[in-house]
Amino acid sequence: MERYIKVLRLFWTAAIAAEMEYRINFIIATFSSIGNLAGSIFGLFLFYRNGYTFTGWSWSAALIVLGIFTLLQGFSATFLAPNLNRIVRHVQEGTLDFVLLKPIRSQFWLSTHTLSPWGLPDLIFGCIIIGYAGKNLGLGIDKYLLGIFPLGCSLVILYSLWFMLGSTTIWFVKIYNVTEVLQGLLEAGRYPIVAYPATYRVFFTFVVPVAFLTTVPAQAMLGQGELIWLFGAAILAVILFLISTWFWRFALRFYTSASS
Repeated sequence: MERYIKVLRLFWTAAIAAEMEYRINFIIATFSSIGNLAGSIFGLFLFYRNGYTFTGWSWSAALIVLGIFTLLQGFSATFLAPNLNRIVRHVQEGTLDFVLLKPIRSQFWLSTHTLSPWGLPDLIFGCIIIGYAGKNLGLGIDKYLLGIFPLGCSLVILYSLWFMLGSTTIWFVKIYNVTEVLQGLLEAGRYPIVAYPATYRVFFTFVVPVAFLTTVPAQAMLGQGELIWLFGAAILAVILFLISTWFWRFALRFYTSASS
């Protein structure tokens, strides 16, 4: 474990040093995040402007969901996209050979080799929204702590789904459209799951687990979470992570080395 921590520190130190050569990108990313966030808040406002509310969700409670969704966007932009989207390039250019030869697990290397600080604005804005909404609702620190565990599960779920899609590049070199579809489906997480008709709720809970990404952590933070949903989030996170690990090893059986 200590060896992996040292490697991770070296990875991220080098990545930040390289990214900071283009500091103007941070300003651009900040304005982009503000624009996206303003659009999301405006979209939510359209539902609530005439006194309409999602069943069991006040305006501030719905903002909690939006804040968690923004956090996940920042997590994706900071950690997932910079790493997992590069799997395609490694396969195309044959540099995956060098990754597989390194004395470290290839999944760890591919998942953590770099990070992009340009996702930090979304992380910051997500925390601000949650803090603002929580203040309006009178949430104490204990409520925020209750949301940490399901939020951690949602990060693992999101990573596992993304990595499994990235692994398919072994067979289908260009998977950008597939990741765009996934991101499009995950956009549904910006609203509480009760905002959708019953059929869509089933789809976004048991097929594409959007509900476990944003709604379940928000319910836990609001003190409305049921134990069965928290238990389900934990089980789903563990299962998907194990499947992603198995699927990567399975995919490597079909990988044709550039030197072979």
